[in-house]
Amino acid sequence: MFKTRCYTKELLDEENIPKAALYQNLKELDTINNLLGGYNITFNALKKVLNKNNKYVLVDIGSGGGDTLKRIFNWNKKANYKLKLIGIDLKQDCVDYAENNNPNAVIQFICDDYKNFKTHVPQIDIIHACLFCHHLSEREIIELVQFTQLNNCTLIINDLERNPIAYYSIKFLTKIFSKSYLVKNDAPLSVRRGFKKKEWELILQAASAKNYSVIYKWAFRHQVIVYANKY
Repeated sequence: MFKTRCYTKELLDEENIPKAALYQNLKELDTINNLLGGYNITFNALKKVLNKNNKYVLVDIGSGGGDTLKRIFNWNKKANYKLKLIGIDLKQDCVDYAENNNPNAVIQFICDDYKNFKTHVPQIDIIHACLFCHHLSEREIIELVQFTQLNNCTLIINDLERNPIAYYSIKFLTKIFSKSYLVKNDAPLSVRRGFKKKEWELILQAASAKNYSVIYKWAFRHQVIVYANKY
């Protein structure tokens, strides 16, 4: 079942998720991402695209509970790049959680579709998508890549590889340790919705991306960078 993508929708993509269940899911996702080194993939990508002489606006799309931006903010205390951080998510409950989860108020959170970013901020330099693209169809990812190229943004994708070891490992771990029915269902399903490296390359070619990299990263992730036209 790992030869091709699974297109079964995740429970997290449904409407009207009970707030308590959603918040438990967001809390556990941060723990999983941290323990499995997922955030390090983002930090590594940022070091490749950032220059300390420049200022950047970074928007995390599908920002969920805001933990990715919170981790970037804390990492940047030492890295010392000039970063303005913004999160965009379609769920108002996620935005409310993120705002309460980031009491320093340095990070801005917006409830909207990422395509409407100009309503909120005139220009974005980096669009970051962590564990977001596996929720999308191939056509939607192509549109995302084309959107970033049209708006002269660099796109950083940090997402899952479809892999049987990853699937059975996360299924076992979440069955034992998770208290969230959303995580127990969606974590292994997310792996089945993930991509192989060749599939990423075909998607980027279909989007007419010219300057990009696709690198496998531990544990069972891909770091995809599509550079802005100015690079």
